[in-house]
Amino acid sequence: MKILVTGATGNVGRMVVDELLALGADDVRALTVDPERAALPAGVEVVRGFLGKVETLPAALQGVDVMYLAPHIPTVFEACRLAADAGVGRIVDLAGAKGDHWQEVEDGVEASGVPFTHLEPGEFMANTGIWAEQIRAGDVVRDAYPEAATAVIAQEDIAAVAAKVLVTDGHVGKSYELTGPESLNRREKVERIGRALGRELVYVDLPRDAAVQQFALAMGEYSEWYLDGLAQLVGHPQAALPTVAELLGRPAMTLEEWARRHADMFR
Repeated sequence: MKILVTGATGNVGRMVVDELLALGADDVRALTVDPERAALPAGVEVVRGFLGKVETLPAALQGVDVMYLAPHIPTVFEACRLAADAGVGRIVDLAGAKGDHWQEVEDGVEASGVPFTHLEPGEFMANTGIWAEQIRAGDVVRDAYPEAATAVIAQEDIAAVAAKVLVTDGHVGKSYELTGPESLNRREKVERIGRALGRELVYVDLPRDAAVQQFALAMGEYSEWYLDGLAQLVGHPQAALPTVAELLGRPAMTLEEWARRHADMFR
């Protein structure tokens, strides 16, 4: 079975390649914009291309049985149509919660008529990197909406689920909402990161105007949009789901474990 991994040097796609090899997949093709710099493992067929340049896709899709589709909204409909034309038998896409910004990924996949599986992760643990500069500078984290809660998920777990779904049967037509193992508010997330680092971090709740300025340092014009989303989560926290554990047969990674693995981000 030939498996095409698009976005194969992206944050999730690169890990999907490794997970596929760990599961014993022996016919993996990786799509990347720069094969020479990709440094993908031996045995992986590396092809030059990008979802955003659809003219590069027909050659990459030739002979493919199953495709992992990285999220790239501008060309998703055309990319999936080309997959259908090439005879791809199934698409496993990375999207997001239904109805949110990434819904168009699922729409493009379904419009192609190719059998599909949707992966719908919530907030990535890597998003805690928004606090990294403050944590590197000291023990105080200035933030907002401390009670806003999400069940953040490790990108490693997303990749592991994607690989498992790519190589096993029984997933056609399914939508898998993926979360981490616990729903944590922002104050609790800072506490977990501090525990992983062996430090006691102090959380400071900023008023809205000060928070806009603080978040603008990392997000620029999107700071108010992000804060509006946090405000909604105060009253509507995201629950943790068992989907990752059910699919992988092991617990999903906790934020504390993830922060220990990525401690250099905060040091």
